[in-house]
Amino acid sequence: MLKNVLLRQLGEKLNDLPLAVHLWSGEVMTAPEPMVHIHASDPRALRVLANPSLGGLARAYVEGWIDLHGNARDILELGRTLCKEDAPVRHSNGSDWRWWRHTRASDRRNITYHYDVSNEFYGLWLDRNRVYSCAYFEDADCSLDLAQEKKLDLICRKLMLKPGERLLDIGCGWGGLILHAAEKYGVQATGITLSDNQRDYVNEEIRRRGLEGRVEVRLMDYRDVPESLPYDKIASVGMFEHVGRRNLAAYFAKIYRLLRPGGLVMNHGITSTAVEAHGLGSGIAEFVDEYVFPGGELTHVSNVMQEMAAAGLEPLDAENLRPHYARTLWSWVERLESRQNEALAMIGEHKYRIWRIYMAGSAYAFEHNWMALFQILGGRPHRGGAQDYPFNRRHVYTV
Repeated sequence: MLKNVLLRQLGEKLNDLPLAVHLWSGEVMTAPEPMVHIHASDPRALRVLANPSLGGLARAYVEGWIDLHGNARDILELGRTLCKEDAPVRHSNGSDWRWWRHTRASDRRNITYHYDVSNEFYGLWLDRNRVYSCAYFEDADCSLDLAQEKKLDLICRKLMLKPGERLLDIGCGWGGLILHAAEKYGVQATGITLSDNQRDYVNEEIRRRGLEGRVEVRLMDYRDVPESLPYDKIASVGMFEHVGRRNLAAYFAKIYRLLRPGGLVMNHGITSTAVEAHGLGSGIAEFVDEYVFPGGELTHVSNVMQEMAAAGLEPLDAENLRPHYARTLWSWVERLESRQNEALAMIGEHKYRIWRIYMAGSAYAFEHNWMALFQILGGRPHRGGAQDYPFNRRHVYTV
């Protein structure tokens, strides 16, 4: 009886969508020329399909209740239409009060869950420098490798790095920025991470490139970085999303104390595009929190700049790289799918599905202005308010 009700609900939703649904029982509900095929292998899938949410569909795919066949862009577009969702927004549900989401121990567990999957797995689909953040496609024909190097250069130029300066990279990943900044700009670079795998990889690269004494990586929480010797420049790339909205004030206050007067900080991270939003709705935020980035939280760029300013850091420049992140993520998806067999051998079907649907869904979200990616440059003023910053931005775009 329930099955018949759910089938009727599903049929009403399908209408004339170019979609075919193949049930485990052998029944098929299909349009004349379907672009996407959904194969449901578990009765639980029918409840999800009859009352779909984007997060629910992603969960059903990851858990193997459904298989999705078709072009990734078509799958996501039809999924949005099936769910009748447009730019879904999740407003506050009181999660800011869950202080335990961002203790040192929980942050370490969350980072380990996401980043310590396998260095080799990430190496399958990232660029040659293993930069796991938005690339900068300066020209239309940029390869991913070149676009990531352009991004590293863009950050270094915005920070106005000079030989001998001390650079701190909060959440250094696989070391792309600190290695690049040391080799190309002559800085003394320190990176911190909570991932054992990343720390080990960066140490290997330091030795391989002969950068001992010029680059170091520490397994350390940003809250524990010593403040005795201030840094000239600080970068935080793809990290502050893990901090938690409730902790942004403490996060920027820590950066202020770590930065010398006149020093610059680059905060590069994902933001919500809706002013009052606390993430994406339709079950997306819950899916990401459970399967991808436990503890990850988004806020609007205006809140980020407000927290920076409240901590004493003057916002000097802001640039939205949203279209660049859409293209970056589609590149990652294509590279991952092209090496599917190797990925499956490394991490298994379940995790492969998580990364595939998460990155494709994120690419779609950036493409459709559900999320943004902002680079915000800030400075710690000298006493009296002066800043070591030029009157124009030629240094950013003139090589």
